[in-house]
Amino acid sequence: MMQKISILFLLLSSQFFCAAQNGNYLIDKNATKETKALYKNLHQLSQQHILFGHQHATEYGHGWTGETNRSDVKSVTGSHPAVIGVDFGGLSGRPEAAIEKEKSKLRKIITDTYNRGGVVTVSWHFSNPVSSGGFYWVDTVSKPAVKYIIPGRSHHQEYKLILKTIADLAKSSKGKDGKRVPMIFRPYHEMEGKWFWWGGNHCTPDEFKKLWQFTVSYLRDSLQVHNFIYAFSPDCNFNSEEEYTERYPGNEWVDMVGMDDYADFGRYGKYNLEQGYQRLKIMSDFAARNNKLPAFTETGLESIPNEKWWTEVLLTTLQRSNLNLCYVLVWRNDSKSPTHYYAPFPGQVSANNFIAFYNSPYTLFENDLKKIYRR
Repeated sequence: MMQKISILFLLLSSQFFCAAQNGNYLIDKNATKETKALYKNLHQLSQQHILFGHQHATEYGHGWTGETNRSDVKSVTGSHPAVIGVDFGGLSGRPEAAIEKEKSKLRKIITDTYNRGGVVTVSWHFSNPVSSGGFYWVDTVSKPAVKYIIPGRSHHQEYKLILKTIADLAKSSKGKDGKRVPMIFRPYHEMEGKWFWWGGNHCTPDEFKKLWQFTVSYLRDSLQVHNFIYAFSPDCNFNSEEEYTERYPGNEWVDMVGMDDYADFGRYGKYNLEQGYQRLKIMSDFAARNNKLPAFTETGLESIPNEKWWTEVLLTTLQRSNLNLCYVLVWRNDSKSPTHYYAPFPGQVSANNFIAFYNSPYTLFENDLKKIYRR
């Protein structure tokens, strides 16, 4: 009798532990062990911490480019960001030799980040596959490509070839342990805006959902990419859950939900931190009810003229109740522009405050991460 009770206790304890870890499950049932572990660990860490991220952090920075193991964040704090942003925008619309060179560059950044124990997130500034104009919408030349690349339309086969290039990179990006590197893949971000060719003015919600669903299905099921966590991230043009989810493709197609918001956090000198918090709360509440991970996928203040921005604006907002965001990412530091940067570098006016942000027990940087790819 005692043996049966002991076995029952172990079973119940195991079930409780699994439930306590997370009700969230990846939409890819064949996801790699490392991808599953990252997803679970991000959820667990988000209960008491947030990972800090920076776009293109190790590729280039303020006044430099292509230096080994360098980032502006590391130059200030001694640690790289916990999350490194890369972009797949260079994997199409170019000569094959240029694409292969881009793949090699990205593969090194991705695998180096993984080998150090950091996390990779991928944006996709995808050049219009149907017309010129690049990834932005240009009234005089851009065509509404979404309706042309979804299944059954004129440019669908070309789109499948572009996805194959992405799959080839994803599957060939392996760490020194031989494992495929997990990546948070964040395609078609800010999809409700009008500035990208996939934006709200240039396709219907139904067309966008079809594009998203096909993209995930083809990568996951046809091309056997099993190291992606799929992130849905509108811009901040919403004030209700209904507006936030207008183009949401469904729970079976998304692992993580986020939002991009510069407007409420000091852009053009305008601050509305209460509105920014409420939008984060809408997103976070939706994530909780739908078993998704929430993240603050893009934010920042260009040139960071507010020397207390990191603690008095960003950290104060992030630590308000009931958000539990897994990471926050600020945008890139251009290597040539004297003003286009979103993380400090040595001597920048907010650098000392950024060190205080770094020292907060709430924020995690790369040096703080321990075995994030293990359960």
